[in-house]
Amino acid sequence: MDFHVFDTYVKAKDGHTMHFDVVTDNNNVEKAISYAKEWLNTIGEENSKVTTEECKFCHTQSVPEDIEIEIMTNGYFISKMEGCPE
Repeated sequence: MDFHVFDTYVKAKDGHTMHFDVVTDNNNVEKAISYAKEWLNTIGEENSKVTTEECKFCHTQSVPEDIEIEIMTNGYFISKMEGCPE
């Protein structure tokens, strides 16, 4: 199964940039933005700006089974790249 990757750059409240990918089975940028905001809420960054400027479709790919299960369970997976909390 193919999954859609949305490349996302968001400013944290302390000013540094967090780079992460939103991976989902739905090729819809508004849905990806919603997932990004949902995840940001869980890490205390609920006021971070996320629009189509910060979150853009990048590519489509297959994913390992554990990530596929998380996407099928939660709707998305966050692939942390740079500046994201552990």
